[in-house]
Amino acid sequence: MSFEKEVKDRIQQNATDKKMKSDAREFMESTIAAKYSYNFSWMGRPIIQYPQDIVAMQEIIWEVNPDLIIETGIAHGGSLILYASILELLAAAGRGDGKVLGIDIDIRQHNREAIEAHPIFPRIEMIQGSSIDSLVIEQVTKHAERSKKVLVVLDSNHTHDHVLAELKAYAPLTSVGSYCVVFDTIIEDLPADSFGDRPWGRDNNPKMAVREYLASNSSFEIDYAVQNKVLMTAAPDGYLKRIK
Repeated sequence: MSFEKEVKDRIQQNATDKKMKSDAREFMESTIAAKYSYNFSWMGRPIIQYPQDIVAMQEIIWEVNPDLIIETGIAHGGSLILYASILELLAAAGRGDGKVLGIDIDIRQHNREAIEAHPIFPRIEMIQGSSIDSLVIEQVTKHAERSKKVLVVLDSNHTHDHVLAELKAYAPLTSVGSYCVVFDTIIEDLPADSFGDRPWGRDNNPKMAVREYLASNSSFEIDYAVQNKVLMTAAPDGYLKRIK
């Protein structure tokens, strides 16, 4: 049996391992309360992601080989740096010359300066503005129209209405065979008292937006293999693969 087949079989077995899935769920609940995902950086910039999702995104980018990655939500810029660094390696391997486009309603000056000073910055462009503003959507769409293969990551305001509007605006820009990844779908699965004064919570979050979007759109399917592989993810049911 090939190594690749062994890996595929193990991932499929994960999906039916109730204890391991329960352990992963317990880990997510306790570590989210402890802000575990705030402890990591990528090439010097805070990334605010779970290591498992970082690895999953690396695998997806290497496989899809996009020439444009669109991300809503910049924060400290760690994800932009991650994506740009993988694109840099793809370019070194002769597999393209990809760029990352980040959108955020408020790019704080110290974060902007740190991102712009980073050696990987030539592969990054940033737009300040609401990701659901029509003028911003128009700018992003023009970038996508000039690109052959597009990957989308949604990770800004986590309310249902905002994420649904992002899905309607940006998911159609995703290339067939590529992904639209919706982060923080985990919100729906957490205890109801987990969110403090945040405007999102149970029944008002990215997972509910994904469910509504997929109910009327057959171009995407949830790639369960990703979450069955990593088990601990902030994006359960959020790795959406475009199939047509």
